[in-house]
Parts: sequence; C-alpha cells; structure tokens
Amino acid sequence: MRYAKGRRESTKTGSELHAERACADSRSDDAGVYLNASDFVREAIRNKLAAIKVIKCRNVDYETAKKEIIGYFQRKHEAYPDEISQDLELDFDLVRRITSELKKEGRLEAV
Repeated sequence: MRYAKGRRESTKTGSELHAERACADSRSDDAGVYLNASDFVREAIRNKLAAIKVIKCRNVDYETAKKEIIGYFQRKHEAYPDEISQDLELDFDLVRRITSELKKEGRLEAV
C-alpha cells in the first residue's frame, strides 16, 4: 500500500498576467485570447470549477467497507487511500481508519 507522507508541505504556485499584456494580444474573441484581465480571470475560474469532481459516498457499514477494501487490494495490490475512496465511493475518513487498522493487523504494509 502506498501512503502519502503524514506531513505534507504546501507549495504555492502562481502566475502573473498583467492587464496590458492580456489586452495587447487580444485581436479576436474567437481566437482564445482575452479582451481584458477580467475575461481572463472569469475563464480561469470557469475552467477550475469545471475540473472539480464531486465524489459520491455510499452509506456502507464499517465491516462491509472493510471487506470491499480488502477485495480492492486483492485486485489492485497497492493504492492510495484517496484512490480507494473514489473508486469504491466510500468516505475518505472511513477508508483511512480501515487501512490503518489493516496495517496494524499486518494485512497491509506501506510501500
């Protein structure tokens, strides 16, 4: 089983677009260029929102979820908890608790 590091470091990445530059290249709205900085920001927000996925969570009891997770590892051999949560439509915290328990039982190991 793959685990992400317990303490994650956050890296902030950004880009800067000056309004003059955004407007300087604007020749046509159809060509994918922006008429002004506001258009650029609106389009960036729309793209970001479109990329967000809503993950459904099924209402499953602990033992059923544990059996499903064990079966998942039998098929996939290794996975991150977020992959399991998404693929099995289980609550992420539930998956973390179960994988931690399976690790303590010696049925899983971190790789």
